[in-house]
Amino acid sequence: MSPTERTTMTSQTTRSVVVIGDALIDELREPGGSQSFPGGAALNVAVGLTLLGVPATLIAMVGDDADGLRIKDFLSHHDVELLATPAPYGTARAVSDRTNGEPQYVFNQAARHRTLVYQSVHRAAVEQATLVAVSCFPFDDQIEVDALTALIDQPQRRLVIDPNPRSGMLVNRELFLANFTFLAARSLLSKVGDDDARLLADEDLHAFSRRLLEAGASTVLATAGPEGASILRALRPEVHHPVAELPGPIVDTMGAGDATLSSVLSTLIRHGMPETSAAMNTALTEAMLIAAATCRTHGALLQRPEEPENSSASVPATTATAGT
Repeated sequence: MSPTERTTMTSQTTRSVVVIGDALIDELREPGGSQSFPGGAALNVAVGLTLLGVPATLIAMVGDDADGLRIKDFLSHHDVELLATPAPYGTARAVSDRTNGEPQYVFNQAARHRTLVYQSVHRAAVEQATLVAVSCFPFDDQIEVDALTALIDQPQRRLVIDPNPRSGMLVNRELFLANFTFLAARSLLSKVGDDDARLLADEDLHAFSRRLLEAGASTVLATAGPEGASILRALRPEVHHPVAELPGPIVDTMGAGDATLSSVLSTLIRHGMPETSAAMNTALTEAMLIAAATCRTHGALLQRPEEPENSSASVPATTATAGT
């Protein structure tokens, strides 16, 4: 979407999204050298939304240091409003070291001791937002969870959550799972991935999604990497869409799940929650096209397919009976 198109769409609506979660510097070390770039799931979602024409505000812990300045410049470039919370340990940084084969992940002190201290400006932004999306949040910190719960009114109408647990920052798996399940049962939509299911519950994605529905979650967006994505709702058919087929090789899967969530949030802003299988098909088709395009470029920045109408990915999604 060109800047002109994005400006035009934004001017037509005041519906906006506040994203709460992580913003950090991702450093990738490989045998040939290293590179770093602004990242974090919440940051990726907020930027993805603005690229899709949806006004977005990011609430995240960002320090007044060189890494923090880089993140602020990046968000400003992509028209994301940053409402930074105090960062007692500076800006978070995640290092992925692949120099010896299997990647090793190391998080700095700021990432391991992340906290979100909400002030009046944060509360006002959340109150005014159409939707609130939470991604990569410390659900195993009860103080953080209680503060988040108190921050958002009418979560069943406005809250979308994506746990995005990271093993290097996960302190208490049982508490994380309990708090995430508690909020999922009170949210408009919950997104989970196959990695989340394994890390949090040692379950496959479908079993984990059913667990959330049985706990009271109204809608689950389940992403299974190369297997595509599904929307599950209690007492309704499960709707599944495979990975989209686009020209060119897959070069980087980083950010695919965040791009999927950005796309679905854009659908919720533009059309509300899909209520029919056909509407769910449409939402998943668009999300899988955007995820596929994102995987065909380096980095986590959301990409849009150039000519989706000519892509074989436009084949209608399949509908399966819930529970299969």
